[in-house]
Amino acid sequence: MGSGQVTDWQGKRVTVAGLGVSGVPAAKALHGLGAKVTVVNDGDDARAREQAAELEALGVTVRLGDGDTLPDSTELIVTAPGWKPDKPLFAAADAAGVPVWGDVELAWRLRKPGAADWLAVTGTNGKTTTVQMLASILEAAGLRTAAVGNIGVSLLDAVLGDEEYDVLTVELSSYQLHWAPSLRAHSAAVLNLAPDHLDWHGSMEAYAKDKGRIYEGNRVACVYNTADKATEDLVREADVEEGCRAIGFTLGTPGPSQLGVVEGLLVDRAFVENRQKNAQELAEVADVKPAAPHNIANALAAAALARAYGVPAGAVREGLRNFRPDAHRIAHVADVDGVAYVDDSKATNTHATQASLAAYDSVVWIAGGLAKGATFDELVAGAAKRLRGAVLIGRDRALIREALARHAPEVPVVDLGRTDTGAMLQAVQEARRLARPGDTVLLAPACASMDMFANYNKRGDAFAQAVRELGA
Repeated sequence: MGSGQVTDWQGKRVTVAGLGVSGVPAAKALHGLGAKVTVVNDGDDARAREQAAELEALGVTVRLGDGDTLPDSTELIVTAPGWKPDKPLFAAADAAGVPVWGDVELAWRLRKPGAADWLAVTGTNGKTTTVQMLASILEAAGLRTAAVGNIGVSLLDAVLGDEEYDVLTVELSSYQLHWAPSLRAHSAAVLNLAPDHLDWHGSMEAYAKDKGRIYEGNRVACVYNTADKATEDLVREADVEEGCRAIGFTLGTPGPSQLGVVEGLLVDRAFVENRQKNAQELAEVADVKPAAPHNIANALAAAALARAYGVPAGAVREGLRNFRPDAHRIAHVADVDGVAYVDDSKATNTHATQASLAAYDSVVWIAGGLAKGATFDELVAGAAKRLRGAVLIGRDRALIREALARHAPEVPVVDLGRTDTGAMLQAVQEARRLARPGDTVLLAPACASMDMFANYNKRGDAFAQAVRELGA
């Protein structure tokens, strides 16, 4: 099982680690190719049993409630990306010389000859939006594409299905990159790097290294963020193909080999003739929706990858104009009594919330939930001058309250102890009391949602519903 394509799967003994969104398609695909597949799974709940029954009906062996023991004579493990590298299963595989691939690695190895190029995107925040913007730009250029990977169509379905693509826009998490050693993209971007998932990776250094794998073997462009030196460092360390270029994006005036912003225009000084002197206008800042600074950065990264693929400037403009962001990403809900109410429930970590707060001058901030080990001092210190007030909800709200006391003691804080379904309505009512005309009430929790809500979507829906009740 070296680095090349595996052409004959007949009778190969493959263990798939984990059911879920990646494990079930992987098991089906491998079984369909003639492999002898065993699925191992830690859990043994109703959902797992339902998925196991579906696979067993095809002739796949499933072992529930034991994800740690390596099945006999396993030749390859294909793992769900979320399984931590320190699991006993992987130690046993290492000792037995059995390779471990993720679902992305499997998809990469199963590509057909002459298959679509991959334009890949990673980063702590902004991945999904950037990949969707990129897909919109490529479609505007008349290319057959799909947003895949961590979102949208399953990568395996895109690679093995009947639909033919010219190019795939691929969102990759640090987990997926960890388990994808032979992936080689046409071009790739790391949008930003901030501490996240450190419990999984073990250290910031290991997290950054896994993110940096996206640049390995790039052919045309490694796109980095000039405002985030760590992303440029990863480009420097990457082993790329001869002639591959480092392309920066900046919210300021771009230098040669960069994309940036000049007088309300997105401009390209990387993919133009005589880039020392010339710049190509791509779009207006107003074409980016919403035109918050971090979203303009996403648009520049998407434009850089599209231009690396040879897309004309007009398609960048059209693609950005056509793009509509997903719900719960700095979504304007309503104006009530001169106050704007904005739902950024997707801001589940401090880095995303920092970007969100920076988009507004005077904010009543609704925050809190599950902190996932995060600290809030840097976030609060940076945003203190923008805060009109704060309303705190969720299990770990005390951590934010203490940071506010240290770095913004003059900001009025409402601490809501309740965690029932009516808590969000009360939070919005308290925020309204603190707000003045011209302010923005911003739900940007900096925390995960699962202490009070099923997911960040449900949290955002509750906020929007509460705002509608105010307006009524």
